[in-house]
Amino acid sequence: MAPIVVGLALQSFAGCDARAASSLTLVILVLAMTMRFCGVFSGFLHFIHPRKRACDGAIGEEGSTSDDNNVKRRRVGAGESNGDNGVSDGNGRIGGREEREERAVSLASRDANSEDIDEDLHSRQLAVYGRDTMRRLFASNVLVSGMQGLGAEIAKNLILAGVKSVTLHDEGEVELWDLSANFVFSGSDVGKNRALASVQKLQELNNAVIVKTLTKLTKEQLSGFQAVVFTDICLEKAVEFNDYCHNHQPPIAFIKSEVRGLFGNVFCDFGPEFTVVDVDGEEPHTGIIASISNDNPAPVSCVDDERLEFQDGDLVVFSEVQGMTELNDGKPRKIKNARPYSFTLEEDITNFGVYIKGGIVTQVKQPKVLKFKPLRVALNDPGDFLLSDFSKFDRPSLIHLAFQALDKFTSELGRFPVAGLEEDAQKLISIASDINESLGDRRLDDINTILLRHFAFGAKAVLNPMATMFGGIVGQEILKACSGKFHPIFQFFYFDSVESLPSKPLHSSDFRPLNSRYDAQMSVFGSTLQKKLEDAKVFIVGSGALGCEFLKNVALMGVSCGHQGKLIVTDDDVIEKSNLSRQFLFRDWNIGHAKSTVAASAAASINPRLNVEALQNRVGPETENAFDDSFWENLTVVINALDNVNARLYVDQRCLYFQKPLLESGTLGTKCNTQMVIPHLTENYGASRDPPEKQAPMCTVHSFPHNIDHCLTWARSEFEGLLEKTPTEVNAYLSNPSEYAAAMRNAADAHAKDTLERVLECLDKERCETFEDCVAWARLKFDDYFCNRVKQLIYTFPEAASTSTGAPFWSAPKRFPHPLQLSSIDPAHLHFVMAASILRAETFGIPIPDWVKNPKKLAEAVDRVTLPEFQPTEGVKIETDERATNVNTAASVDDAQIIDDLIMKLEHRRTSLAPGFKMKPIQFEKDDDANYHMDLIAGLANMRARNYSIPEVDKLKAKFIAGRIIPAIATSTAMTTGLVCLELYKVLDGGHKLKDYRNTFANLALPLFSMAEPVAPKVIKHRDMKWTVWDRWILKDNPTRRELLEWLRNKGLNAYSVSCGSSLLYNSMFSRHEEQMDKKVVDLAREVAKVELPPNRQHLDVVVTCEDDDDNDIDIPLISIYFR
Repeated sequence: MAPIVVGLALQSFAGCDARAASSLTLVILVLAMTMRFCGVFSGFLHFIHPRKRACDGAIGEEGSTSDDNNVKRRRVGAGESNGDNGVSDGNGRIGGREEREERAVSLASRDANSEDIDEDLHSRQLAVYGRDTMRRLFASNVLVSGMQGLGAEIAKNLILAGVKSVTLHDEGEVELWDLSANFVFSGSDVGKNRALASVQKLQELNNAVIVKTLTKLTKEQLSGFQAVVFTDICLEKAVEFNDYCHNHQPPIAFIKSEVRGLFGNVFCDFGPEFTVVDVDGEEPHTGIIASISNDNPAPVSCVDDERLEFQDGDLVVFSEVQGMTELNDGKPRKIKNARPYSFTLEEDITNFGVYIKGGIVTQVKQPKVLKFKPLRVALNDPGDFLLSDFSKFDRPSLIHLAFQALDKFTSELGRFPVAGLEEDAQKLISIASDINESLGDRRLDDINTILLRHFAFGAKAVLNPMATMFGGIVGQEILKACSGKFHPIFQFFYFDSVESLPSKPLHSSDFRPLNSRYDAQMSVFGSTLQKKLEDAKVFIVGSGALGCEFLKNVALMGVSCGHQGKLIVTDDDVIEKSNLSRQFLFRDWNIGHAKSTVAASAAASINPRLNVEALQNRVGPETENAFDDSFWENLTVVINALDNVNARLYVDQRCLYFQKPLLESGTLGTKCNTQMVIPHLTENYGASRDPPEKQAPMCTVHSFPHNIDHCLTWARSEFEGLLEKTPTEVNAYLSNPSEYAAAMRNAADAHAKDTLERVLECLDKERCETFEDCVAWARLKFDDYFCNRVKQLIYTFPEAASTSTGAPFWSAPKRFPHPLQLSSIDPAHLHFVMAASILRAETFGIPIPDWVKNPKKLAEAVDRVTLPEFQPTEGVKIETDERATNVNTAASVDDAQIIDDLIMKLEHRRTSLAPGFKMKPIQFEKDDDANYHMDLIAGLANMRARNYSIPEVDKLKAKFIAGRIIPAIATSTAMTTGLVCLELYKVLDGGHKLKDYRNTFANLALPLFSMAEPVAPKVIKHRDMKWTVWDRWILKDNPTRRELLEWLRNKGLNAYSVSCGSSLLYNSMFSRHEEQMDKKVVDLAREVAKVELPPNRQHLDVVVTCEDDDDNDIDIPLISIYFR
């Protein structure tokens, strides 16, 4: 939990100045070292091409106008391929060489003033940024200078985010060396200008972004950009450009970033004064008021429904307060003494009215102004560095010095240090020492020459994992600069991963270039590890956002690219439009194709030597015939790129059983985590679990909602009941009436009765034959949901009602509801009727007329509907128990008779149906704005919100909540996979210790990086033995049950239970089990557990529970019984 604690601590300091934040550093260090790491986001779940916007022409190299705007992509058939980096249409690679000519061309543009946001495409990104931030991004022009691996990664993330334009600048040519880190380069690009060689493939990522190039750059040209980033520039030039940006009006956000081997840095300067409009991106915290005192200071108590997340000094506003109405003026008020369910107002409110009831308190988020120093000043006065690994507390200062020394080295010699050349390393160390001595009081007491030697040897190399990680970080910083959303790095961030180096010392000959695309990587890791990478057998589970990044990374690293190597990727999903804003290996023409097939083909086009096989199988118990024992046994490592906990847990158990390393990761908006699961070194993924997500009680959702989430949960449930479940039940009945009736009679419970009532109602009273019937049905549903049910509720529980203890029934958090009367002049009411009638018509196969979208004609149809009179009923049972799991009435003795009557009525009704009549169930699909699904759900939720005076939400917000959309952005995905691939080097090297591995929790919004050593597995000791969850005991020679128990007894373990799967093979309490002691364990498994053992299976696994001689339970490993 250390990352969570650290994250919350730093988040609370996000609004403080640097001095206050730095005072927290030592506390955080202690926390990071003493608290355990866990899979913080183990519950991460799910997974666009933009509209083309008109443009006048694309600006090409150095301002020229290109006429190539109409160049069309062509699809290449299954038999065509080339060495270029393209993507696949599912059957083969796309992009012929004629499309890859060096040219600076924008395929599309957008109107800078356009406020259009393609919500289907950007839904996951909108969930992170919101509309206002997205519109600011849409108007932003960005320069990316330096198109080696880091520049390409930054540009990719910006283009996917949807800024207005990205200009690529580089004055160098593509070298074979560059192919280690840049996914847009291929062998045919060697010798071309890097920027010109990049533009076409980067443009394919998003045609709504203008992508253009510059091959010469002056500081005056910077005035056309809101943000500029330099990834390959000397300090002298960087200072010159930064001064221009810092003093420009308005200031131009300037970022300088480099990755050199296993070292990287970021410097940010967003101008003399930069306003952060939203420091952390979190929703304002709220609370439901229970009481307010007129004392001075005034204590405020909130209901204990949910903990308050307020902090001392926060500003809050009040609303809906009854009695003390002066608080409803919208004025922000400062609080103190913040507690989990209370706080104190600093303001004197003794003269305010007396509090009666109700009220909501909401946090007011405050902007923050940052004053950046220019680079020339910050170099000598860097302030506090942003830390990532608290075990390297003093490392940033040394790396700050190392990068300055490298700049001086390259300025003097005109080249980078040569990998393995000791003379160059010593020269860089000497330069660093001289710079350090010149710092006076700020000089470092100790210079780690070993670290500087590693730095020197890898200085020329841009490694893909480092480029990917920093591409995510820097991409996010640019988006912060353009939007003011989230807190920027202030101002230096340094990072190293020297632990990724091979565990054994390297000889200078290991670094020798081989005229290979992997030369840059070998200059850091040597040729031996490169061979291990190429021969690795890797299993990537999932090819969504994380999977696409992993496939790109391993292709560039050369993983599974040797004769013995093999990469298998599996995903049972297909590509949807909403995937395209993050899953960058896919294009709009891939929509509907299998993700794994397209992604694998795209990865193979990045590196044609990649030995990749794509499967469309879900990984789980049902596919163990495909992923059998031999499959798992032959793997080198497993990389999870999954979106649900259950699948992660299953893969974890497989890796645990077969003792395979598992690299686990997940993202949630700007947050991410990585967890390394290494056999015998770390705990497994399932060893620690997040607490289950809190669910609202059923009675709250059904009758007493007090926030919009409750309304949307109810709306989603009603949608599925009306349009999917009931039509499905109707079809089940009509397909085999006698069998269906028999099943209902056998059940004979309240659920069966309710199901039959719904089926009968659908085929009888609510059956629709014309579209006018559908309108009438929708109109009556409105009255049922939002008028009649509310009338019944307040009849059963009047506003003055009391509980059994005498307390007011309608006290917080309950909100007293008011019935709605449909008005045909209310657009929201009409829109609900329109969406409901259209979807109802779909279920009955009724054509939808055009007039339904004409408000006047629809209103006329609504007004023609005759409404039955409603009278509340005495004695209606409305569930109020929060522990109840459903709102159905309990089964009664009359249920069987009622079910018989309902079946008879159904039989009678069935005879009047047309032959072959079937309904068309509708499955909820959130990502199609034209299907009216979200229109109906938003309508249901907002009308219910009106009943209870709850603030309504727009359709997009409703989609996020009801569709359970997981916020996702390309930047955090990239950073996550870069971090994981730095760990992959360690795994494939094979000699690293626990202290070398890192688990990470990060939040790009704050920003926060918290890295720590993984937790070791729990060790169990017994006598002179010890074991962990990674161990498995093996017993050969096809033993009997007696022999198994005796074998354990010799270890001082008394077995009292043996099970196989869910079946019990032995229990010491059952005397009959003693009669079968001499039966083979495998025969018992076949007989009792009904285990089917295929011919290729040689062993059977059993779980044995034991105790020692003192009757203490001992957890022993799984036992494998070999019977062949």
